[in-house]
Amino acid sequence: MSDVFRKLAADFLSTIIFLIVMFASGSVLLATGVAIAGAIGQFAYARFKDQRLDVMTWASLALVLVLGSATLMTNDPRFVLIKPSIAHFAIGAIMLRPGWMLRYSPPVVREHGADLAMIAGYSWAVLMIALGIGTVVVAWTGDLKLWAFYVSVVAVGAKIAAFAIQYVAFRIIIRRRILRGQTADAAALP
Repeated sequence: MSDVFRKLAADFLSTIIFLIVMFASGSVLLATGVAIAGAIGQFAYARFKDQRLDVMTWASLALVLVLGSATLMTNDPRFVLIKPSIAHFAIGAIMLRPGWMLRYSPPVVREHGADLAMIAGYSWAVLMIALGIGTVVVAWTGDLKLWAFYVSVVAVGAKIAAFAIQYVAFRIIIRRRILRGQTADAAALP
């Protein structure tokens, strides 16, 4: 589990740096410049350490460079503020693939809840796309504090709540299915 959080932190490092510098300095341009430098530094460090760079790392670097440069050239923070929405849209699109969640599910879910995993997979796709749309809408207002709240509290909170709801629902439904199967097996015995 700690490996998952480490990868997520690495993927969103430039956004985290941006938020910290923006709140500390109050300057979107400074925060954008530092975020670009941080993304380049992260990329250079990974190359120096001969680490394999996955698609998310390349995409994050490209987005930071393109959107950050657009922000610096136009003095319009909305370009860099939409970066998280692009990630949400991309992840949501990937989650539209049927059965994607089964790969990450424990055997008991694959055996007794494959249909639940399909429904949950599509629900996650809808959530990610909705969060992406929300990020664009909030970024378009230009209110940096609202955007920071949305990205760091609303979007993260929605994902945590969805995970908790899914966990509890899967646990209850799969447990009932297993018990129902055991009862049917017991009734079939001579």
